[in-house]
Amino acid sequence: MESGQGIKIGKKAFLMAVGILASLIIVSGILTRVLPVGEYERVKLETHTQIVENSYQVQEDAVRLPIYRWFTAPIEVLWGDNWQMVMVLLLFMIFMGGAFAILDEGGIIKHILAGLVTKFEKKKYLLMAVIIFVFMFSASVLGIFEAMLPMIVFVVPLAIVLGWDSLTGLGMSLLSVSFGFAAAVTNPFSIVTPQRIAQLPDYSGAWLRIIFFIVVYISVFLFVMLYAKKIEKDPSKSIVFSEDAPLRQKYSHATLLAGLNDDKERNRHRAVIFFISCMIFAISVILLSVFVPQIPNTLAFPVIAIVFLIAGIGCGIFMKMKATHILKKLYDGLMSMLPGIVLILFAMSIPHIMTRGGVMDTVLHFAEQRIAGTSPFVAVFLVYGVTLIMNFFVSSASAKAFLMIPILAPLADMVGITRQTAVMAYNFGDGFSNMFYPTNALLLIGLGLTVVSYPKWIRWSLKIQIPLFLISMAFLAFATAIGYGPF
Repeated sequence: MESGQGIKIGKKAFLMAVGILASLIIVSGILTRVLPVGEYERVKLETHTQIVENSYQVQEDAVRLPIYRWFTAPIEVLWGDNWQMVMVLLLFMIFMGGAFAILDEGGIIKHILAGLVTKFEKKKYLLMAVIIFVFMFSASVLGIFEAMLPMIVFVVPLAIVLGWDSLTGLGMSLLSVSFGFAAAVTNPFSIVTPQRIAQLPDYSGAWLRIIFFIVVYISVFLFVMLYAKKIEKDPSKSIVFSEDAPLRQKYSHATLLAGLNDDKERNRHRAVIFFISCMIFAISVILLSVFVPQIPNTLAFPVIAIVFLIAGIGCGIFMKMKATHILKKLYDGLMSMLPGIVLILFAMSIPHIMTRGGVMDTVLHFAEQRIAGTSPFVAVFLVYGVTLIMNFFVSSASAKAFLMIPILAPLADMVGITRQTAVMAYNFGDGFSNMFYPTNALLLIGLGLTVVSYPKWIRWSLKIQIPLFLISMAFLAFATAIGYGPF
């Protein structure tokens, strides 16, 4: 993030991510060549399409996906099965990049950070605890994930100003919202949707999920706090120390406060009020989509994208920028996000290849066969593992629920685990890999807003992901042992 440009994805981080994703595209293509082509029968219901249990059939006469289409997949996704989601993601990045270029140019980001630092500089670990809780609670209880991503651009510089690094900022935001999703209590997408498909009462079994949420929150806070204290004591111990150098200069105390008390201060104050008002409106719409069934929950990304664009342009007007200058900043923001757009297209290519190659259902059928006939404790861990595998190809929690739960629910009855336990295992598998897989577009967007590369993110986050993965397995074993229900 350089001055006047807002968000900018680093060249090194971009090339690393492209290399990883290109390798995964080739692996996915190879799978379409070595696995049997097959599919489940599907029925169209009022709100979704659902798999029919025990309907898998191998397609003996199926034509294999041509090899050249492995490499055209990044373009094909623009008109593929998920083209709407792809276009929304791309517009989100374009609009957000342009908006933040204007906000950065007008000093809006610095103004907001200066206010937070002035108020919480002597209570910064309390501020950290509150921020982590807000991110986790939003995902766990309300299912709000995408709406929290733009806040990374504020939380990461805030961490820099407070004497920490970009990874601390990501720990307070991206990591927290991911673990909030994994420690879901009433999340509409990863808890309520699979519960309804499994014919469980809505929100049932919340007591154990609340305990798990508390354990995860404490673990995440302690991990980020202890790391922040280490960086605060010796900044050179940060694995992104060199990458953070421009940010440390840009968001030092001196530069943060310099220039804010000028003749533009009144304009800047009005711009901040306008920006915050826009954010309150966007969050209100997203909250309504959670509680009002008539409002589709797919509004999250489009609403945030449009509101951010309006907020950015509005702030530029309040800052007395000329129309040509605003357009130039929007263009700068767009150009800075082009690498991120390429990464999104590459990431979406992997499930596209698996689906068009006819082997996505084959992977699920293979997993179904492995789970059937096992003991309850083995079965629950296999359900967890299968969901982890499927999440590599299908990142949407609700879409994956319609794909998997019709198979997993009756399987749970057969192997002696409760359906509630199967839903918990499904939720863990969906949530814990969100911030690990490079096929997750939200992870790529989140990292793209910072200087942190994917390899360094994995190196750092594994230190908390592995312990929490083991804790989640212990909770599943406990749920299996007590017959966690109601059934």
